[in-house]
Amino acid sequence: MCCSPQGGRSPPFVSFRLISIGYKKPLERDDLFELNESDSPYTVCPNFEKQWRKEIQKLLFKKTSFHKPSLIWPLWQTFKCVLIKVSFLKVTADILAFMSPQIMKAMIMVSENRPTSYVSGYGYAIALFFVVLSQTLLHQLYQRNNMLTAVKIKTAVVGLIYKKALTLANSSRRNYTTGEIVNLMSADAQQLMELTVNINLLWSAPFQIIMAVIFLWKELGPSVLAGVALLLLVIPINALIAAKVKRLKKSLMKYSDQRVKLLSEMLHGIKILKLYAWEPAYQRKVMSIRECEVDVLKSSGYLTTYSMLTLTCIPFMVSLATLGVFFHLDEENVLTATKVFTSISLFNILRLPLFDLPSVISAVAQTKVSLSRLEDFLCAEDINPKDVNTNYSGNHAVGFIGASFRWEKNGIPVLKNLSISIPEGSLVAVVGQVGSGKSSFLSAVLGEMEKLEGTVQRRGSVAYASQQAWIQNDTLQENILFGADLHRQYYELVLESCALLPDLEQLPNGDQTEIGERGVNISGGQKQRVSLARAVYSNADLYLLDDPLSAVDVHVGKHLFEKIIGPSGLLKSKTRILVTHNVTFLPHTDLIIVMEEGRISQMGTYQELVSKRANFAELIQVFSAEHTTEETTPVEGEKILFLVCSSSFDQWKLLTNNKEKVATGGMKMTVVLKYLQAFNWRWMWLTIAAYLGQNALAIGQNLWLSTWTAETAEVSDFTEWKQSQNYKLHIYGLLGVIQGLFVCCGAYVITRGSLSASRALHHQLLDNVLHLPLQRFETDPVGQIINRFTKDLFIVDSRFHYYLRTWLNCTLDVIGTILVITSASPLFIVVVIPLGYFYFTIQRYYIASSRQIRRLAGASHSPVISHFSETLVGRSTIRAFGHQERFIRKNNDVVYENLVYFYNNVISNRWLCVRLEFLGNLMVFFAALFVVLAGNTMSSSTVGLSISYALNIIQSLNFWVRKACEIETNAVSIERICEYAKMDKEGPWITSKRPPVGWPDRGIIKFVNYKAQYRKDLGLALKDVSFQTQSKEKVGIVGRTGAGKSTLTNCLFRVLEGSEGKIVIDGIDISTIGLHDLRGNLNIIPQDPILFSGTLQSNLDPLGKHSDLELWEVLELCHLKDFVQSLPKKLLHEISEGGENLSVGQRQLVCLARALLRKTKILVLDEATASVDMETDNLVQSTIKREFHNCTILTIAHRLHTVMDSERVLVLDTGRILEYDTPHNLLQRKGAFSEMVAEAGIRRDKENLGINTS
Repeated sequence: MCCSPQGGRSPPFVSFRLISIGYKKPLERDDLFELNESDSPYTVCPNFEKQWRKEIQKLLFKKTSFHKPSLIWPLWQTFKCVLIKVSFLKVTADILAFMSPQIMKAMIMVSENRPTSYVSGYGYAIALFFVVLSQTLLHQLYQRNNMLTAVKIKTAVVGLIYKKALTLANSSRRNYTTGEIVNLMSADAQQLMELTVNINLLWSAPFQIIMAVIFLWKELGPSVLAGVALLLLVIPINALIAAKVKRLKKSLMKYSDQRVKLLSEMLHGIKILKLYAWEPAYQRKVMSIRECEVDVLKSSGYLTTYSMLTLTCIPFMVSLATLGVFFHLDEENVLTATKVFTSISLFNILRLPLFDLPSVISAVAQTKVSLSRLEDFLCAEDINPKDVNTNYSGNHAVGFIGASFRWEKNGIPVLKNLSISIPEGSLVAVVGQVGSGKSSFLSAVLGEMEKLEGTVQRRGSVAYASQQAWIQNDTLQENILFGADLHRQYYELVLESCALLPDLEQLPNGDQTEIGERGVNISGGQKQRVSLARAVYSNADLYLLDDPLSAVDVHVGKHLFEKIIGPSGLLKSKTRILVTHNVTFLPHTDLIIVMEEGRISQMGTYQELVSKRANFAELIQVFSAEHTTEETTPVEGEKILFLVCSSSFDQWKLLTNNKEKVATGGMKMTVVLKYLQAFNWRWMWLTIAAYLGQNALAIGQNLWLSTWTAETAEVSDFTEWKQSQNYKLHIYGLLGVIQGLFVCCGAYVITRGSLSASRALHHQLLDNVLHLPLQRFETDPVGQIINRFTKDLFIVDSRFHYYLRTWLNCTLDVIGTILVITSASPLFIVVVIPLGYFYFTIQRYYIASSRQIRRLAGASHSPVISHFSETLVGRSTIRAFGHQERFIRKNNDVVYENLVYFYNNVISNRWLCVRLEFLGNLMVFFAALFVVLAGNTMSSSTVGLSISYALNIIQSLNFWVRKACEIETNAVSIERICEYAKMDKEGPWITSKRPPVGWPDRGIIKFVNYKAQYRKDLGLALKDVSFQTQSKEKVGIVGRTGAGKSTLTNCLFRVLEGSEGKIVIDGIDISTIGLHDLRGNLNIIPQDPILFSGTLQSNLDPLGKHSDLELWEVLELCHLKDFVQSLPKKLLHEISEGGENLSVGQRQLVCLARALLRKTKILVLDEATASVDMETDNLVQSTIKREFHNCTILTIAHRLHTVMDSERVLVLDTGRILEYDTPHNLLQRKGAFSEMVAEAGIRRDKENLGINTS
């Protein structure tokens, strides 16, 4: 049931329907209103972008390079009509606010004159009711339009940020990490929205102050100038505070960016952190940034002490100064109830603009920082589409003429003087050593690099398979179709050609199986084949393939080459540029390009290069020495053998639904108690005491004035009264000063408490997340977790304590007001009880809907972050395919869903406010009515006190209920933070039982009847596994996809806990010791080379345990020493996010160097040299054999030839051990291993080569 309000209206009965549904059952998406077309991102974003483009063009026309375009003017041009409408509503509501004190003044004057008939009194009571009712309706209309305008502005800016991220040049992209760009979208755009909500206060607050001063002049004459002078004195202090707040905001954003960036990288590289037991080191890094953040929050909190003092004490100080001067100007001046309570009502009106003005000035200062950051990003350099010429004569598909390129602005050229012409329909191989510029060559063709000189030519549509396959969090079919229509016959041909059909048979939902974020739940080989299938299905003219065959075994690689890339493959008529390290394919290519140090060192056909170029022939010989005995033969029936390292397919079942779960039902009090516990009970009781004190003193001040004016009415001889007025004025002043002290104490203790809560909840969240088992990260999108550390933590840091404080203040204010009015008119209690009942009924009705909408909105924000992060990672692929517009549409879709919840939240808020304020208006009416009914029995001072408090109660009651609702709805953020505490955790990092120093010293691994399963309701992933290695033994682990190879290593590192049996390493059952004692003493070289931003040194040694000399030694062993020495900062070279400024091969070598630093007796080798050239591969393999000769090595085999020289081979099938013996004995036995070797086409003389005789 989708309700769509017409013309932007949400009639009360329609919105009541929403609230009514929400009260009866938890709201769902279908129950909510849809957006009006004019409010949707599909309309808002293009309109704003058009104005932004005009602003840029205007500056280009003026040629003012030193000025950057401003967002303010395009925003005004886009939204000026609705902003003017909102301003008109605001000014009308403000004028009505000043009518209430004037009606109250008339009523006090009626009481003072003591007439025989009170008909005029009844008229004034009714007039007062209609004035406050009109003000309510206009104010709520203003609020509704204001909120919707603010969110439209945020939507427009978010849309522009997203579009900019897709066009950002790589040189600019290196200045912005994913975390920083996400922060621009979530924090800075949010700041702009929050300012828009309050922007009218910039003129409305001064307008209200001027109006109040005019009316006060009528009551108190020139003495009001003393109060104005005091106000003027406060303004420069506010300006200083605002400047300080601006600086603090800048610092806070800087630390927040750093923290989110680090967390984002940690979560994407969580596997490395867990396997290397690095969580505490990185936890300390996050906590140190967080401490800096909390220090800034502390300074900001202490500044709010001044703001609170302004809000509470400035009206009192203004009234004190005014009254003091009023008495001294003329001795005949006396205080009457009319003057005092009319003035007090005006001072109460004055309180909010006085408080709002410094707040909005501060918000302007903060938003200026955010605007500057947004403008810097939006003005960053874009990719220049003119770098690549697509309109040229000639029949070549790609051409370079004297072209040079670089990645970074002012950086050194990476590709130099390229001149080449690639004919249409040809197959071109690009080869060369690690870091020679192969991937950069493809990036230059795509236009991803900055062109320094020369010409680049490219014709036709492009399909691109990147070296590190980019996979979307979507179904496998959608990943392949990539937005294209499904043509079943061609689609199935692509699946068969990419060797994906056997995988589909094992997936729970076939090609409808959902792949996790960044493809976390599929193997490297499967990612590459899906990426290749996406390219093939696009049916483009030009195919750029960046080493897609590196992550698959030799036989699958041959199948992919023959069926797709090669001369008889599916793409035989297309132009294909293939980066590869596998030289067996080179004879089948039309042209070979050899890259060396960014230049084309050699070029020609295979025969030409072998016959004429000595160093190319050497490259072939290096490969031949490695692979002479591994030749592939056609396999009967085109049967494919998969030896790709893959998670057990049981893991697919873990990913049944990775969408965020939304809680339902009432907010448990335990959630708020958790916050108060983190807040610290001591600070809480002190806060309550301080607020009780300041509210009691506020009532005391007004009662003192009431008594004072009552005496004035009764005194006939004013000589005595004048003598006591100074004493009374001093008491009034003293009460105000003590109230000010209570305000300062309250602000101080609430700051201390809120900081304690921020620190404790962040620490708990971080600790809980880092203790989650690895499988949790493979099923939950990272965006969900990042959302907790950004949006939800922002509520804890900046909002929740404010709501609690305001609610407490309003509660005490409401109680005080009711007591004052009831003491003046006891009959009022008859009205308070039913009105109070209605208040709580309305609140209960509203809160059920509002809470659920907040929960749904919180969950709908995660897809926005996830899609944005996913786009940033895959931007090169998106641009290569030319799918920018489709991704912009998809971004609009997820933003639209988030906006639907916001829109409905605004509707439900307005529903609440209209009804609450109507009840408040009734209270005002009855207070006024009872005053009239009391007639001559009530003094004019009591009339003034009663009505002035009644006028105040509208705001207090409204705030009270709203803040109670805000507490409950925003407690959703605390609920979302705390929910990680309830999730299953992995074992403790350190236990009381510690292994001896130097363990393991022999490296003997023993599996005893070991069983393991990924979840209790799933089948066993390992079934009764028993085997033992010898000390320093080299064991190869082989098996088909889903055999349990990865599960075995997961169990060794206790990533997956066993359900039965045990694993014993050197006499110690690993389940009895802490995870870090285990993982810290094992070593692994993983398949995916994951690096973190920071220095090269911190990537090699994040714990800081090793000297520079040791680091240089391992770099030399990994053949990286020359490369690192050529860098300007050497070991302190800054690695960009994800290691993007290193080639994939260099990243793998850095990971090898990292492993070499860990001196342990057990190494798990997830064969990780697939992305390096053959020469480097040989050097790395010899380094591993030499440096780890005294270690037990478990090798997960991707290619069978790599385990042929193992001392023993473990053959797995569906979680069971089929065979375990030497390669020689297994081949003689003619079992499963022998069959695999035969299927892979490895010649039998490998037996002799493979037997280790040492």
